[in-house]
Formats: sequence, structure tokens, C-alpha cells
Amino acid sequence: MKNLKKFSLAIAMLICFVSFAQTENAKIAKAITGIVTEKATSLPLPGVRVVIKNSATATQTDMDGKYTITATEGRVLEFTYIGFKTQKVTVGKSNTINVKLEEESSSLDEVVVVGYGTAVEYERSSNYNTSTANGRSKEKVKKGKTIPVTETIQGKISGVQISTVSGQPGSNSQVVIRGVATVNENKSPIYIVDGKPIAETEFKSINQNNIAAINVLKDDAATSLYGNRGSNGVIVVTTANGTYDNMSKAEFDKKLEAIDQSIKTVMSNTIEPLDEDYNSFVENAFESPKSAPLSTFSIDVDNASYTNVRRFINNGQEVPKDAVRVEEMVNFFKYKYPQPTNNEPFSINTEYSECPWNPNNKLVKIGLQGKNIDSDDLPASNLVFLIDVSGSMNQQNKLPLVKESLKILLNELRKKDKVTIVVYAGAAGMVLAPTSGDDKKTITDALDKLQSGGSTAGGEGIKLAYKLAEENFIKNGNNRVILATDGDFNVGASSDSDMQTLIEDKRKSGVFLTCLGYGMGNYKDSKMEILADKGNGNYAYIDNIQEANRFLSKEFKGSMFAIAKDVKIQIEFNPKHVQAYRLIGYENRKLRPEDFTNDVIDAGELGSGHTVTALYEIIPADVKSDFFEETPMLKYSKTTSVADNYNEELATIKFRYKKPDGDKSIEMVKVIENKTISLQNASDDFKFCSAVSWFGLKLRDSKLVKNKATSDIKTLAQQGLSNDSEGYRAEFIRLIDAIKSKV
Repeated sequence: MKNLKKFSLAIAMLICFVSFAQTENAKIAKAITGIVTEKATSLPLPGVRVVIKNSATATQTDMDGKYTITATEGRVLEFTYIGFKTQKVTVGKSNTINVKLEEESSSLDEVVVVGYGTAVEYERSSNYNTSTANGRSKEKVKKGKTIPVTETIQGKISGVQISTVSGQPGSNSQVVIRGVATVNENKSPIYIVDGKPIAETEFKSINQNNIAAINVLKDDAATSLYGNRGSNGVIVVTTANGTYDNMSKAEFDKKLEAIDQSIKTVMSNTIEPLDEDYNSFVENAFESPKSAPLSTFSIDVDNASYTNVRRFINNGQEVPKDAVRVEEMVNFFKYKYPQPTNNEPFSINTEYSECPWNPNNKLVKIGLQGKNIDSDDLPASNLVFLIDVSGSMNQQNKLPLVKESLKILLNELRKKDKVTIVVYAGAAGMVLAPTSGDDKKTITDALDKLQSGGSTAGGEGIKLAYKLAEENFIKNGNNRVILATDGDFNVGASSDSDMQTLIEDKRKSGVFLTCLGYGMGNYKDSKMEILADKGNGNYAYIDNIQEANRFLSKEFKGSMFAIAKDVKIQIEFNPKHVQAYRLIGYENRKLRPEDFTNDVIDAGELGSGHTVTALYEIIPADVKSDFFEETPMLKYSKTTSVADNYNEELATIKFRYKKPDGDKSIEMVKVIENKTISLQNASDDFKFCSAVSWFGLKLRDSKLVKNKATSDIKTLAQQGLSNDSEGYRAEFIRLIDAIKSKV
């Protein structure tokens, strides 16, 4: 009987175990997706950390606020983001969890951080949060490894935000102490080491192995000790061996004043920030169709200026005026234009409405849509990767980002494509002979072995890259050099005129050029622009891996496959309706009227699926303007007007282009009717591209813009938020907000 009871108990336990196991198995892990937005604005939040509570499984949202994570029902997801309240959501039956985060308004406490290898401990109180650097006080650092102090405290100190200028781990950092105090004009915190104020660059170079403790002070705790200069926070470092000597108050104040002056000098608009070079230019003025009847320019599909401007804004820096090229900002975004017909390489689209920044004026939008070629029909590619491995590329947001970027491009290549790799530093050389696009491991291994060091023989590198491209030339194929650099050419053909002569000669080979710009601090935008403009090329600034993915993967066909080259536009306005006109942007792309029919003159290329947009601001014939005074009729200029014969026409546009392998241009003509629509009834694309232009003109502090209200720019941009599947337009609105907060 006793044995029977034991048997029955065992059977019951087995049944319970099976039931429990079945229940647990029913909780099958599934992919949870969603979008995280800001509650106040409903805009997506990139970089939000999503973690399964009590586990190591985590992810973060992309630039569109989207995330994907694998979890079972009943598990709790935690959503955390600096400056916002943490939100917890339990996984249910739905596979979609959308979250709206609310901004955190509470102030932050002072923080004390203790470095590696120290035995210092603090008792927690209401005034201090105590943690060890990276949360590992007893962990020994690998001998010989130098970890920057910013990496020591990254992500571990409440109230201290460590951000990288490129979005890449390990790149140059900036420290932001978030709090409720009003910041002064200089947004940097004070860095105090062993009682001595030091510059931010010096602070970043401190080896964390030598740190005994770090105190982060804010608000009253900072200003009571360091005055108003401490209103942005103070980071106080004590080193283990007293490397930095204490100073007298007079010496302290003098040193601090010198550091402040250095920062102001760097950030001044009169000096190129951090030794970056930009070509200066004067914005286009209004012209009369009577004295200047023709406006001629080359198309521009480059969009480097927008990503570069975005980098400055995201880093909290002033945007240099000459870094803003309005046409490149407009052409970063894609617009809904119809595909071309009748075997033409592009369609021509126009729209005529009101000018938002000068209410009495009008705007003409001209849009080109390149023919979208099916991927299977793309010609074979002969690509030469020309990679700058000089000493100036020895930063995380330069050569390491270059490698990862080109791996993204590599994923788009096929067996019939081939890749050659050329590098240059003190000298130029080939590190990979032409290799099939499907041998991705060989190409990847060659990229991974690249290291930076030495001077910059840019001219020699370009010569060798074109030589190899010509030796492996594919007839009727896509022959292209892809240059990846910070543009710091300082050996060989280094002057802008020498570089222009070199690249103009090389473009005769039929090899196209793509320029990829990287980095900051010594970035040479001026040289990159010359190379792209004069070498049958295009130009993109890669500030992070997301931008690399956009340009080299999502827009691979448009970036790498030309369907038309030397594309020129010439427009003639009807003086019957137009008192004056001006081209918005394209200052460096303007041509003489006679250049339009001259097939020797170089112009821009148009890629598969690419869109190109240009705007003209119009002063109507019956409007009195502060920006233009019409020249009195001269004695010998009096002619019989024929404009009355074309009373219904606002303007006539002519286009010229060559086939990618052609030498003779083909002309297309389109007439714009004199029919304007209100801005309210204009297309969403018209509203959005107008807002982008408006924002660019504001950043350049244009003297031809009456209304520069950031709120009005944002309102117009929000009205054009459609056609934004990738979230780039929403990101633009966040940039407007960032500028608005500084005004």
C-alpha cells in the first residue's frame, strides 16, 4: 500500500512537470517590433535602449525610432533614453509595441566616480550617487591598454552625457552635463585635474589608469566653487600620483581665461573651425531678365553639405556659413516625380507657387527624375577603392568608418563586378588586384588589414587609381574610382589648382569619380568639392554608419550608376511677368550662357533613380521690392518687345545632357505656364523643399530673406512630412528644433 502511494505521488509529480514544461514551451520567443517616439512631439527617437528586464538581451532604436527584439510573452521590456523617463512594458500577445517617452524634468544629483584599481569607497546619501568607473572597481585593466577618461565614464554616470561626434564608438567625445541651470555662451564644462584647469583635448588624453577619482559637479555645487563659468558643470579629476600640480588662485584664473579664449577663437565664425576648409562664395543676387535673359547652371546631385551641417548641429557647434550649400541640402531628400517616358533618361517637372520667406515673391521648383534601372539590368562595374591611410585618418570616425562603409557597398556587388584597392599615405600603392565582387572575404580581409600613418600623397593616389581603372576598363560598363578621405592632401599635387588640372585630365578617360568625405577637425571640404565637380563625380559626407548605409546601399544605383552626364539647365524668363529672378544655391555650379551648347564644358551627372531639384525666387513684374531696383531703360536698349506673343508663358527651360559613354549632347525643352497656386495648395514636396531652402538661407544669414523665424520654417516642413518612409524628413525637423533652442 505504501509503495502504491509513492507510485501515485511520482505519477502526479510527472504530470505537473509535463504540464509546466508544456506551458513554458508555449511561450515561444517572438520578434517584437515597434516605434519609440517623443510624447510631446510624436517625433521618432533614435538611440533609445530597449532591454529585456533581468537579461542581457538588448537593442536600440534606429534613426527612424524603430526597433526589433526577440522576447517571450510575460517578459518586461524597458525603454531608456537620456533626458526621458524610463518606461516598462510587458510583452503580450501582440508582436507590436509602440512607446511614447515622456521628458524627464527632474534635476540631477552630483555624481562621484571612482577609477579602476582604487580602494576608495563612499557611503551613499541623498546628495551623491556612487559608482566605479564602468561599474568594475575590482577589475584590472589589461597591461599596456590605454582607455580615455571619457570612455571610463561613458554611460555610467547619471546626468553626464558622453556623445561621439560621428556616432561611432571610440570616436572623439564631448561631455554634456545635463541639469536645470542656465548654460552660458561657452557650453563646455570646466575640467579640473589636481586643482589645475585644463583644456578639453588635454582632458580626453588622460590615461584612466592614472585616475584616483572623478567628481562631477553641477548647478550650485559648481557655481559656488567656480563662479558663473561653472554653470555648465565641472569635472574634477584627482590623479593617483599627482601628475598635475596645484596652482595659486591667480595662476588658476589666468589659465582658465586662456582656455576660454582658445575655445572662443575656435568657435568664432571668422576663423575656420578646427582647421576645416570650405570654399567661400557669395549668394546669387536678383537679376533682370532684360539685362540677363538667360540663367545657366550645371545640375548637382551632391548632398555632402546637408550631412556636414547635420554633424555640426548634432555636436552643438556653430555651422560655418560657407559649409552651407543650399542646393545640396535640398537634394539630400527625395521627391515624388514621375518616371520618364519615350526612352528619355529623366522626366522634367515644374511647380509655381508663393515664396514663404518673402511673401510678395514667388518660387519656381524644377525637378528632374532619373530613370530607374532594374538591378538585373545594371552594367558590370569596375570599381577602384582609393583609400586615404595617412596619419590624419587615424580616428574612429575616419579609417575604421571607411572600412565599414565599403563593406556595405561590397554587399551590393555581383560576380561580374570587380574591385581593386589602392591606398596612399607617404606613397601610393595597390593592396588588392582586381577581384570579383562575389569574393567578398578576400576583399573584406584586405580592408581589415589597412592601417593609418604617414603623410598624404593624394595626387599620386589619384593617378594610380585612374591608371588601374583604365587598365581594367569595361566597355559600356560602370567604371568608377571611389575616393574615401578627409580631403587633407598635403603632398604632391596639393594646391587646389593643381588638383583641378589633374582631375580634369583624368575625367577624359571615361572613368567616373565618387568622393566620400569622413571625419572632422581637419576636414577639407573645399578639396572634395573640387574633385567631385571637376571629375564627372558626386560627393557625399559620411558622418556615421547610417549615412553610409543610405548612400552606399539604399541609394546604391543612384550613387554608382550614371544614366546621363554633363547635364545642364538653361532658363529664360518672360519679362512680361518677371521683374527679377535669382537661383537659390548652385553658386559654384553656374555657367556662362554660351557654355550651354559647348559640349567641351563639364557639368553634373544623373544616376539611376536620382532626383535633382532647383528653386528660383521670382519678383513679379508688378511688385516693389527692397532687394532689386530695375535699371532704367537705356537709349540703345529700346527694342520692340515680343513678350506679348507669349503672354501665357512664365519661362522656357532647356536641358542638355550626354549619354554616359557619349560625346555629343542632346537637348530637351519645356515651357512653364504663368499659372501660380497658393502655398497652401502646393504639393507636400514643394512645401518641404522650400522649408529646407529656407533653413539653409537662415544658416547662411542670407540678406535676401525677410522672415527668418525658425518656428515658421518648422511649420512649413511639418506640412511636407509625407513621403518619409525612411524618416529623413522627421530628422530634419529635429535639426530645426536644435537650432531653435539656441536662438
